[in-house]
Amino acid sequence: MTMLSEFFPALSREKAQMLSPLQLAYLGDSVHALLVRTELIRRDIPVKAMHQSSNERVSAVSQALELQRILPYLTQEEADIARRGRNAHPHHSAPKSASAGEYAGATGLEALLGYLYITGQTSRIMELAPYFLLEDNEPCPKPNCT
Repeated sequence: MTMLSEFFPALSREKAQMLSPLQLAYLGDSVHALLVRTELIRRDIPVKAMHQSSNERVSAVSQALELQRILPYLTQEEADIARRGRNAHPHHSAPKSASAGEYAGATGLEALLGYLYITGQTSRIMELAPYFLLEDNEPCPKPNCT
């Protein structure tokens, strides 16, 4: 992710906070998908299995669970960004595969990732990644992680 910073310099935190949570989520959705796909490509599994796992892990249901998993590890600023994303009101309904609450949680995670990315905090994304790149059957990397 840092390779792109040569072409897209980071925004200041002040400018990034002026973006709407849905704009941040739009970017964060791509950041999340890239992280999931990068992690999957490092495994020795067939492409079809990578695709299936990726689809499951970038779903609103999974992203909402991932946000819950990382909430205890967020700074106040990060928690505020995630809350703004969770409380944002998109002009479309949640997908059939997720409840409105799950969709809101997914938007919170995406907004947070978009914010961290656009402000150049990629090292912070990588600190949080072990918590949200887990598959359901994997143990959490830190104590007290659910």
